[in-house]
Amino acid sequence: MDAENLTVLSGFILLGFSDAPELQTTIFTIFLSLYVLMVLGNLMMILLINADPQLHTPMYFFLTHLSFMDFCLSSSVVPKALETFLLGRSHISFLGCFAQVYFFLALIVCECFLLGVMAYDRYMAVCKPLLYVTIMSRACRYGLMVLVYTMGFLSSLVHTVLAGRLSFCRDRSINHFFCELPTLLQLSCSDAHANEILQVCDAGLNIVGSILVILVSYTYILRTILQIPLARRRLKAFSTCASHLVAVTIFYGPGMLAYVQPCKAYAWDQAMLVSACYTLLTPTLNPLIYSLRNKEVKGALRRLWVRKLVPHLSGL
Repeated sequence: MDAENLTVLSGFILLGFSDAPELQTTIFTIFLSLYVLMVLGNLMMILLINADPQLHTPMYFFLTHLSFMDFCLSSSVVPKALETFLLGRSHISFLGCFAQVYFFLALIVCECFLLGVMAYDRYMAVCKPLLYVTIMSRACRYGLMVLVYTMGFLSSLVHTVLAGRLSFCRDRSINHFFCELPTLLQLSCSDAHANEILQVCDAGLNIVGSILVILVSYTYILRTILQIPLARRRLKAFSTCASHLVAVTIFYGPGMLAYVQPCKAYAWDQAMLVSACYTLLTPTLNPLIYSLRNKEVKGALRRLWVRKLVPHLSGL
């Protein structure tokens, strides 16, 4: 049996943070706590938006998909990572590893494009308010989301198929808590130079394209806001964009550090910390960002409490 077939049968070993065994319990507790908060927060946003008719607007339609992507993104990685932290190291099959690579990368790209779409939505709401409902129609919203998911899953399919053609006949130990594309490229005993170039170029194009849409949108938004005569109205207009700006910042910061460079250009300890940010911290923070300072979401929570929970509790 050749080495490549042996790898297919035996899979890989996820090492996690095994070089710091004294921290394993602490890391497991932190990840588990954040994962529970992430699940509760994002499911709450999805259920709340779907349950409250006043939140059936284009902005909250896209926010539902953001919460769905965040939930799936973390769930594709964190459960297996928790096992790795608990045991110190963990086995993952060859197909399981590439499934992680595919879904994780697809959802990252989808979220990248979705943040650009949400910036365009804010541009239409602030700069073209009279045309907003007409342009951001149901057909337009669904069309944009089909495009977002298509771009994300097709892009990931190309990377995953090309990575699957490589040979993995050396050390099967992955110095990470999940199967990430750069880690697999480093493990391969084939020439992965073309894969690395494609990774950097594709990530650069996706990020630059999305950021360009965001920057152009907010340039027009800022110009429109500055032309509003009343300070109170200017603040109200800007507040509709503040949550999105914060979400963009916490997403692109670690994402750019992790992907827009060759996989050997940074320390793997740093890479794991950066990966932890966009696999768990960002999906956990997004529901808080869009709910704590959002009067519409807090109002929907109060209405849900009065309509559903109070009658139930009073009947006990």
